[in-house]
Amino acid sequence: MSIIAERLRIVPEFLPDDHAMVHQVLSGKLDRRLSRWDPEQVELEISVKGRDTDQQRVALECWIAGAPKMVGTSSERRLETAVAEVRDDLHRQVDKFVTRRETARKN
Repeated sequence: MSIIAERLRIVPEFLPDDHAMVHQVLSGKLDRRLSRWDPEQVELEISVKGRDTDQQRVALECWIAGAPKMVGTSSERRLETAVAEVRDDLHRQVDKFVTRRETARKN
C-alpha cells in the first residue's frame, strides 16, 4: 500500500467525489519520494479553505519524524490544478530536506 493511500487525511471541505482525484494526483512522484520513510513516520493532511471562491487555498501539510513540518500551498482556483501544485511544492520541500540531511552526513 502506498504512503499516500495509508497516511493521507482529507478534510471534510473536499467532497467524497474528490477523494479519488486527490489520491490519483498525489500518488506517483510524491509517493515515491516519501517511500524512503516507514509509513508510521509520515503524516499527511490536505485541506481546502474558501472552496469555489476567489480566495480558495489548498494546503498539503506533511509531518515526517525528525523533520520540520512542511506545507505546500496553492491559491489556484481549479481544484485539480491546485492539488497538483501543492504536490509539487511539497515534493520540492522534501527534496530540499533530504539533500540537506545527506550533505550534513557527508561532512
